[in-house]
Amino acid sequence: MRRISWVIPARQPASSPLPLAQVFQQSPYAGRTLLHAQNGIEAVDACHLNSDIDLILMDMKMPEMGGLEATQQIRKFNKDVVIIAQTAFGQTGKAIEAGCNDYISKPINKTELLALIQKYFKK
Repeated sequence: MRRISWVIPARQPASSPLPLAQVFQQSPYAGRTLLHAQNGIEAVDACHLNSDIDLILMDMKMPEMGGLEATQQIRKFNKDVVIIAQTAFGQTGKAIEAGCNDYISKPINKTELLALIQKYFKK
């Protein structure tokens, strides 16, 4: 079985009930490689350097390069990776236009997140 690499945001608001890494460790997706990106530039770089990335949880509000621009950059060289936008600012339409496959609203609910991931990765 191929290991799936996922890029997740390195920073999370204090209001997050459970860190995303912990959500994955306690899910059917435990054991996947998690890459953390501090900003959009790091997310784009991670995708350039790791061609096996299958999922990106893209925070729409990041320093240096936001999630919309990062998604557009990634789509220039990778049309297949699943990108799920995380937003608390109602940018869902813009996220889909930029190339995200789907979105989840903040604060992130563990059950909703895992159901959304299952939509793309049957386990």
